[in-house]
Amino acid sequence: MNATPPKNTRRPILLTLAAIIAVVIIVAAYMVFGPQPTDFAGGKRVALAAYTAGDPTGVPAELKSASQVERGEYLTRAADCEVCHTAKDGTPFAGGLAFVLPFGTIYSTNITPDAETGIGSYSDANFLDAVHKGIGRNNTKLYPAMPYASYTYMSDADALAIKAYLFTLKPVHAPAPQSTLSFPFNQRGLMSLWSAFFNPGRRYEPNVDRSPEWNRGAYLAEAMAHCGECHTPRNLAFALNNRQKFAGAVQAGWRAYNITPDHASGVGSWSEADLAHYLSVGHADGRGTAAGPMGEAVDASLRYLTGSDIAAMVTYLRTVPAVATADLPAPKQTPAPALVADNPSAAGESHGKAVYEGACAGCHGWTGVSPVIPFATLTGTRGVNDATANNVAQVIIGGGRRHVAGDSNNMPAFGSTYSDAEIASVANYVTARFGAKGSDLTAAEVAKLRAEE
Repeated sequence: MNATPPKNTRRPILLTLAAIIAVVIIVAAYMVFGPQPTDFAGGKRVALAAYTAGDPTGVPAELKSASQVERGEYLTRAADCEVCHTAKDGTPFAGGLAFVLPFGTIYSTNITPDAETGIGSYSDANFLDAVHKGIGRNNTKLYPAMPYASYTYMSDADALAIKAYLFTLKPVHAPAPQSTLSFPFNQRGLMSLWSAFFNPGRRYEPNVDRSPEWNRGAYLAEAMAHCGECHTPRNLAFALNNRQKFAGAVQAGWRAYNITPDHASGVGSWSEADLAHYLSVGHADGRGTAAGPMGEAVDASLRYLTGSDIAAMVTYLRTVPAVATADLPAPKQTPAPALVADNPSAAGESHGKAVYEGACAGCHGWTGVSPVIPFATLTGTRGVNDATANNVAQVIIGGGRRHVAGDSNNMPAFGSTYSDAEIASVANYVTARFGAKGSDLTAAEVAKLRAEE
């Protein structure tokens, strides 16, 4: 018996299959390929040399007459190079920081001027290749943990000023540890294909329909501080999904929150002063205190920027399209009752309450408004209003790790003091008492967070 369909029925079947394949390709392309970081703004973009309203690149006006090395120091901080290229308790810029990924661990490289293990033998062209193209020593392809797809927008002059500053540092002989990526992710050559698709490979182009301050803010946020690398979700190929620009993502075991102008889940209800103070100091009253990677970004980078540059970044952030994050309610702004018994639902978490009473209440208070310092106030903060309790647990485990505001403002680490179950219980208690919705964190989830430290 012949099972082959008659010729007159094959054509519709083939056409249907072709249509299905086409739809799959279109959907996949839509999910993987998206707009560039500033495409949302529309308007006309021009080459930097054709822009007549002032140069949005380089250093602020106060430093225009500074030497190349001095300008490079400012730009190195603006680009947040030190944080990623310094291992925990290691020598600054000597590399070795672990990036724990779902498919293994890679380590940052040494960018001191050591000729053998650092960048001491790099020519200007070599350095530009690394910054703009992700091509390192001996034509080695860099993984996009090095944010070259953002740095590609950095001007050549700014990149070379950074190189000039780095070459003034003391050379440190520090080979990078061997990465432990699984196949096929350990095939560095594949990064050429990734770059071909996801690295725009061009310098910043000012938007003539936006203000000079907006363009400066865009340059700082996108080309230098690379905010999207933490705050923008990734697509299936681990490139930035700019359709959800700045809507938040999980990075290095921490949740980088929504920084779009959405009023409930983003920063739309923050004033310009709130945003500027948070970026430059790492704290805004009634909004929260930066910790983890954001705290490090403030301490090593953003706090060194001038007031005009911080203001430009705020101007830019205000124009990004608002995106709502479904699991982030508007933060609860009212303090909890002063008497614990007045909040039965939270007080019912007896284990978490006991830990809180012994380790936390002295600084954070029972109302959530700190009786000691504003940095310790919990009321209104995003972390305690995040029902995953991700960052609350991380802060309990590792402490505040801040280096700007003084030791008195540092949250101590309790990771070695309390078990996973105890940390989960106190995190759940904190979100229930001070947040809009309580969390249900488990000991197993805390153990996983510890592994990402």
